[in-house]
Amino acid sequence: MASGARDAAIVLGAALVAGCASGPTGPKPTELVRLDHPAAVRALWHTDVGDAGRFVFEPAFVDGSVYAAARDGTVLRLDAANGKELWRVSAGLQLSAGVGSDGRTVAVATEEGVVAALDAASGKPLWQARVSSEVLSPPAVAGGLVVVRSLDNRVFAFDAGDGKRRWVYQRAPTSLIVRVPSGVVLDADSAYASFRGGKLAAIALSNGGQRWEATVALPKGATELERVTDVVGEPARDGREVCAAAYQGKAACFEAASGRALWSRDVSSLTGVSLDARYAFVADDAGAVQALDRSTGRSVWKQDKLAHRELSLPVPVRDFVAVGDFQGYVHFLARETGAFAARYETDGSAVHAAPLRLPLGVLVQTQKGALYALAPP
Repeated sequence: MASGARDAAIVLGAALVAGCASGPTGPKPTELVRLDHPAAVRALWHTDVGDAGRFVFEPAFVDGSVYAAARDGTVLRLDAANGKELWRVSAGLQLSAGVGSDGRTVAVATEEGVVAALDAASGKPLWQARVSSEVLSPPAVAGGLVVVRSLDNRVFAFDAGDGKRRWVYQRAPTSLIVRVPSGVVLDADSAYASFRGGKLAAIALSNGGQRWEATVALPKGATELERVTDVVGEPARDGREVCAAAYQGKAACFEAASGRALWSRDVSSLTGVSLDARYAFVADDAGAVQALDRSTGRSVWKQDKLAHRELSLPVPVRDFVAVGDFQGYVHFLARETGAFAARYETDGSAVHAAPLRLPLGVLVQTQKGALYALAPP
């Protein structure tokens, strides 16, 4: 695609997402219901990494450490137990996505397609490489590789040691896109990546070959805008299954080994799906949080009292489901019923990044760059 066409696709995609969000001309966010007997949420620690700008920055947790980044190039490592800062450096770049790490290598990326790797022990820069377009999702790091999903439907793998490109997987670009993070998740031998047109692919880590491709949702509608069906967020990989969700499409689960469809359910999401042992959790684009039976896709519960509050991905944490909103609140819903259990107010800026599970609770990163480690009720 020529650069002008690519830019048009990005602008249209941004406009599409903005149209889904609440605003002066859109649906009004639902007022929060009063919690009569809320359970207590305890703040374990709090620190700041830096503003996210117009991007979404997700932290990472590996081997007792939290890694986080900010728009201005700040990258830091913290002790997850107490928030103690172990190092803080500047990558020397304006970053556009959060952090990926395997505990040895830390990787970040930019809207110009630069990928930078740092040493996890010290924060020392290791190498830089380049992909073909903007990066909105954290690089995935595992098995000696740094794997990056670029906005133009390509997945790049670099050697974690020296930054040499190992392979590229690509699909044809599309004219309209949903400009939200759509990432990659890795297991021992495959990268699972989401794509435009409702597709999910398993890619061999050894050589970038396609293991299988599955359809999460088929585009439908009379206009090009109505037919935008992008798989969003990171695929959720657990046990023998990998699951994903699509904008104007479905949530679906597949066998990770073969790509065989297990179930699908009509739901339009801008943040993807998360899993625990029994349920798949998804926030639809109208702001309803849903729990689906992981075996069948059957609806277990639906919490619709957060409508149009621009929710993050809902994430299971012990007996609760944590989800952030555009005013910086983190809501804790009962895992089995979806009832409100507790609420925590952060710094008033949006929590767009998915809450991150920690051994003692959950970590959230706000758009202003605050990090809050919270112990659920």
